[in-house]
Amino acid sequence: SAKVMTKGALAEALAGEHEMKKAACAKIIDSLAEIATKEVKSAGKFVIPGVCMIKTRVKPARKAGKKMMFGKEVVVKAQPAKTVVKAFPVSALKKSIW
Repeated sequence: SAKVMTKGALAEALAGEHEMKKAACAKIIDSLAEIATKEVKSAGKFVIPGVCMIKTRVKPARKAGKKMMFGKEVVVKAQPAKTVVKAFPVSALKKSIW
């Protein structure tokens, strides 16, 4: 399988394409992550144009009880409601892959 691009490799690719230093590109990547985190926390949604949309979703609380899983009855514990983070690719990106 193909190797996943690391942060350093991404910074190097950006630096080569825009004639910048690799360290400056790494700082830009870090600040993008910080901004995304802050925006998702406050607004519940953040879009990286042309790449993906990051959203928060509230998962409802689960009651304790018995559930059928793979043909067996399993006792499940109660869980409180929680907020989860989900990422959705932009449709243009999905179409380019298919």
